[in-house]
Amino acid sequence: MYKTFLKPYLFRLDPEKAHYLTFDLLKTGLRNGLGRAIFRAAYKYKHPNLERTVFGIKFKNPVGLAAGLDKDAKVFNELGELGFGFIEIGTLTPKAQPGNDKPRLFRLPNDAALINRMGFNNEGVDAAVARLRKKRTDVIIGGNIGKNKVTPNEQATADYEYCFQALFDVVDYFVVNVSSPNTPNLRELQDKEPLKALLMRLQQLNNAKAKRKPLLLKIAPDLSDSQLDDIIDIVRETRIDGIVATNTTIAREPLSYSKNEIDAIGMGGLSGKPLTKRSTEVISYLKTKSGNAFPVIGVGGIHCPEDAIEKLKAGADLIQLYTGFIYEGPGLIKAINKAIVEQKR
Repeated sequence: MYKTFLKPYLFRLDPEKAHYLTFDLLKTGLRNGLGRAIFRAAYKYKHPNLERTVFGIKFKNPVGLAAGLDKDAKVFNELGELGFGFIEIGTLTPKAQPGNDKPRLFRLPNDAALINRMGFNNEGVDAAVARLRKKRTDVIIGGNIGKNKVTPNEQATADYEYCFQALFDVVDYFVVNVSSPNTPNLRELQDKEPLKALLMRLQQLNNAKAKRKPLLLKIAPDLSDSQLDDIIDIVRETRIDGIVATNTTIAREPLSYSKNEIDAIGMGGLSGKPLTKRSTEVISYLKTKSGNAFPVIGVGGIHCPEDAIEKLKAGADLIQLYTGFIYEGPGLIKAINKAIVEQKR
């Protein structure tokens, strides 16, 4: 139904307007028991072979929603009815910020891709915490945290600390985002020494809790092999719980659009099918080079069950959807889960 009726209408709208309209439709469709029952019947798929225990958390299935869609934790309850095994909210910052100037989200339908330069637009972590305290769904929730645009890198640790402490009681795991291309100089925090210092500090806070929570790092697909080797070393030294691979890319290949068309869009992170191959390569490299030493959540260019299976075969312990969810709709979650079960038979 999504691809036949709803998607053609949504794709005629400005992408950001379509995003918020979809939120409104979800809230309307799932505001009562009947609506929730219809959605569950249409999209949820349960099977014992889908269950995974990763970094100490039991997931009903390995298909999650990546950060970026529900930044402010406004529709995680509704999204939990679509069959996801987990939902990552954020990226959240200590203070509310508007993000970059509009337009800042662009579709490339010929390539099943998006370019975004949202810039961590969000209402601030405290507003999200208030919503998460009203959680109705039993779906696993991850908290993706970042820094405010105005915070200089030398003070970034304080922003991550604030978000970590604020979210600790209302999320199941954390993801440290230093890899978005849309906040000036943020990716400099991926350099070995500042990144190690940041993660060490968050681990110190984490280990001081009565019961610590899994702490993961989200990395860019644009890292070289030597930089990926540094990431492996950092995971070992800081003893964080895993990696999310990968964020969006600043590369513009392979795309079917002309250079002039792409240049007209401007800066931003590319996601969707053009990222499929590279994100899988990063997963495989991390798993192989580390000797499967830590869990990896695979994300980037998953648009069909075959893409998901490929990520899992490359070593991903869990996977996440974002652009594929927008292009293919919620039926993709069920299709992937069914394919995983079939693979195990």
